[in-house]
Amino acid sequence: MDHSEIESLRDRHPAWRLLRATNAPLILGFLGRYFVEENHGRTPVSELAAALDDDLYALNTPEVRYPSAPSAYLADWAQFDAGWLHASYPDGSDELHYDASASFEKAYQWVLGLQQRTFVGTESRLKTLIELLRQIVRGAQSDPEVRLADLRRRRAELDAEIAEVEAGHVTMLPTTALRERYQQFSGSARELLSDFREVEENFRALDRAARERIATWAGSKGELLEELLGERNAITSSDQGRSFEAFYDFLLSGSRQQELSDLLAEVQAMSEIDTDRRLGRIHHDWFGAAERANVTVRQISEQLRRFLDDQVWLENKRVVELIRSIETAAVAVRDSPPIAGLELDEIGLSALLPFERPLYDVKPPAQVDSLIPPADVAEIDLSAVLDQHVVDQARLAENIRALVPPRGEALLSDIVEYYPVEEGVAEVVGYLALGDDDLEIRLDDSGETVLEIGDADGSARRVRLPKATVVRR
Repeated sequence: MDHSEIESLRDRHPAWRLLRATNAPLILGFLGRYFVEENHGRTPVSELAAALDDDLYALNTPEVRYPSAPSAYLADWAQFDAGWLHASYPDGSDELHYDASASFEKAYQWVLGLQQRTFVGTESRLKTLIELLRQIVRGAQSDPEVRLADLRRRRAELDAEIAEVEAGHVTMLPTTALRERYQQFSGSARELLSDFREVEENFRALDRAARERIATWAGSKGELLEELLGERNAITSSDQGRSFEAFYDFLLSGSRQQELSDLLAEVQAMSEIDTDRRLGRIHHDWFGAAERANVTVRQISEQLRRFLDDQVWLENKRVVELIRSIETAAVAVRDSPPIAGLELDEIGLSALLPFERPLYDVKPPAQVDSLIPPADVAEIDLSAVLDQHVVDQARLAENIRALVPPRGEALLSDIVEYYPVEEGVAEVVGYLALGDDDLEIRLDDSGETVLEIGDADGSARRVRLPKATVVRR
């Protein structure tokens, strides 16, 4: 960076302005604790002002250092020339909400980096860097022989390690190495939360640009949709978008969530490491931050839907106005119709001879018998109608909600085992046809699900279908 670029950042970047602000300790201390350390998302202004009021009460005792009201401080921090808080009105709420901006996150992380560290680990980071280089080289290698040679070498290393353990020689990491790796994990985990705030900021900028373009658009609907969807697809297909989708899919995996929870619980229980209690549930914070970014993306789709609804309403209104103008014009010229066309003198006489008309033809009368003989009374078998079984899909949905927590998933075979099938194959089909907003049935052809069910007549059946997973959003 040259001198002019650094000077421009000093004058314009919100993070640099924050470090130069008079109330920087109050801003960094309160917002950093509330939004970064405690990982709160968008918060109503009343709730955030109450939390700030508690901090101000402690700071103003015994000497008043910050005399303004909490709401006034929050409004100043959210101004355009400040840019440390993002103000918005979420859907379904008429109260102003605040959220920390990505610029504030950068300034806060920089200030945290100024603290003197009593322990700086280097060995684990060096091994991490070497492992990343190995993954890059392996992932870019297309020669099968080279890949096989690397796999055989790694298998030999694992065999040697297994032999050492079987012989009773268990090598454990020293306490210093454990602390060093935990420090690296803690830093990377918190940096990941900061990255999510920047991703959310990018999606929010796209949403704001879409709203501005819709508000000022004067062309056709097709052109606007093509432009907005093109930008949305560009973000999704970018490196940042693909990495975010892969991370979100990883978090949604039930087995990986369980593995991550187990690993964090084991690390938190180690007496050799001075663990951070909040890191024990850091994966929940990741999921919350990713969900907030996804909510911002969904707002773009909702804005497009509202735009289409408004356009349809305007077009229908225009059609009604045209019809009324035609009706008004027709009533106005009803008594004195305008002369249309040309007037020409008749150039010939039309003659009609008497015998050119057809003679009267007497037709015989028709006999009509409108009486219908009564039909024989017959008994109708209604058993086929009365014996029909209807599968209650509401009951099936309640079964799933009773077993699967929100944002969780389970196999269909586990649900059927807990709630046995009562209506035969039709009930299995009812599970697969569920279409509630918070439920989704995913079929995987790579696996197989076998269900033992009983029909209403007492017979047993075995149903084979692809691996079915119930996902609750």
